[in-house]
Amino acid sequence: MIDEVQSYITKYSDEIQNLFLEVRRIVIQSVSCELEERMWAKLPSYYLGERFIRIIPFKDHLNIEAKAVIEYSELLKRYKITPKGMLQINLDKEIPEDILKTIFNKTLTE
Repeated sequence: MIDEVQSYITKYSDEIQNLFLEVRRIVIQSVSCELEERMWAKLPSYYLGERFIRIIPFKDHLNIEAKAVIEYSELLKRYKITPKGMLQINLDKEIPEDILKTIFNKTLTE
């Protein structure tokens, strides 16, 4: 993890940090090539060329910005999808790892 992202995420609770790290791991594992991790507009972002995923921490949840979220909304009915098309994962919800890997891979490679 780059220092800038590491420093940013330490502002949040241990629970949010753990959730962030788990989602980050899924992003990285969703593609076979190396991603560029950097801050964009003060938000942790993961790039493959011009394609990107953002993980946005809040006090009690994460928002995930990934282009393919809307395509898989039927499989994510237990989760909130924001008006801007971001997936919201609350601390009390299980991470839908298999669906996220598919969403992340499609967002970054298609």
